Amino acid sequence: MDDVVRILAVADEVAHNLTPARIQMCRPDLVVACGDLPWDYLELIASSIDSPVVFVPGNHDRAIAPGRQARNGAYFHSGLLVDPPRPHGAVNVDLRVIDVAGLRIAGLGGCVRYRDGPHQYTQREYHRRAAKLVRRARRLARNAPGQVDLLLTHAPPRGVGDEEDRPHLGIEALHTVVAKLQPTLHLHGHIHPHGRTMADRTLGSTTIRNVVPFKVIDFRPGHPVESSTYSATTPPSSTGPAA
Repeated sequence: MDDVVRILAVADEVAHNLTPARIQMCRPDLVVACGDLPWDYLELIASSIDSPVVFVPGNHDRAIAPGRQARNGAYFHSGLLVDPPRPHGAVNVDLRVIDVAGLRIAGLGGCVRYRDGPHQYTQREYHRRAAKLVRRARRLARNAPGQVDLLLTHAPPRGVGDEEDRPHLGIEALHTVVAKLQPTLHLHGHIHPHGRTMADRTLGSTTIRNVVPFKVIDFRPGHPVESSTYSATTPPSSTGPAA
């Protein structure tokens, strides 16, 4: 159907069977990356297609040089307008809300702090970051009405698909983000399947999906998300089940 947006979602593990030819066969309208992936891997994906690529950083991603990002996405360092630190061909949506490929996307990167390193925050820091993200979503909605379709994070909400070991605890503040923004779909990484089937979870009307190492999702804005999806074990094609 014309309003379906095909999303290629990747996270945490390099999928060696996700070749440029396979990506092109999939024909994604949008690529989203949920963190902890080499930048050259994202650049390979971005160079394989003529579709937008957006990402949030994970806790194993390189530190991003300090700077200031304006509301329109312009990036400034030492007072100068510079190219933002990112994989070439990709846009960092951490703490941002943007409209791309017919979807409104909100992003929140990193994980709950468990050691020193970039892109790690305490639960209290996440509550502050979450409040800032919600304010930005509401500000955008005042200027361009519409709801958030997709919430993109690295880690899952606390108690909803996370694990009890300290490095893999979920983010408490995501419960507030989901309740206030009510995205149709929340995609994340950080939790490795290790051969398990990672079932969808829900918070209210929001479907939460772990996309490690990749998923291909046919998404209809404003419609409930079905459980079927292409995965790393299902070859994506130009036709198939909607999700």
